[in-house]
Amino acid sequence: MNTIGTMHALDGHYGAVRVEDVYDTGIDDLWNACTDPDRLARWIADVDGDLQVGGTFYATFTSTGAGAGRIEACDPPNHLLLVMLPETDDEQQIEAWLTADGDRTRLVVENRRIPLTELHLHGAGWQAHLEDLARSLAGKPSIWNTRWNELSPVYKTMQIV
Repeated sequence: MNTIGTMHALDGHYGAVRVEDVYDTGIDDLWNACTDPDRLARWIADVDGDLQVGGTFYATFTSTGAGAGRIEACDPPNHLLLVMLPETDDEQQIEAWLTADGDRTRLVVENRRIPLTELHLHGAGWQAHLEDLARSLAGKPSIWNTRWNELSPVYKTMQIV
């Protein structure tokens, strides 16, 4: 596991976090881990709702954040685009791309429209989530809170590009 995270400004107020890692599983299994509610609950969020393009859902994240979302695009097993807190001042996009890499799969996640002052917190959070995904695939429990506490100071010192 070698999660790589970056942060960049979108404008003077908002930015994006981009994290990626390569997992020791096939693309179909990783897609399932990223879209099946039972598997999502093991590493990132409890999700309930209409899980199809245009559908709305509610997610309660391991990170204690919660809110409504809408599925904007879904192209199994390669691409997923979600809008969180749609039609509010806090609306954000979460986009994921999966690419087969032999017997392994690369996952890239980008979370956009995060206030610049909170970017480092989300960067640490997304890295901890992707690490928990690897733990989940290995049958191990989440350690999100521990990793977030360790990673937050690291992300705070990282440069926003």
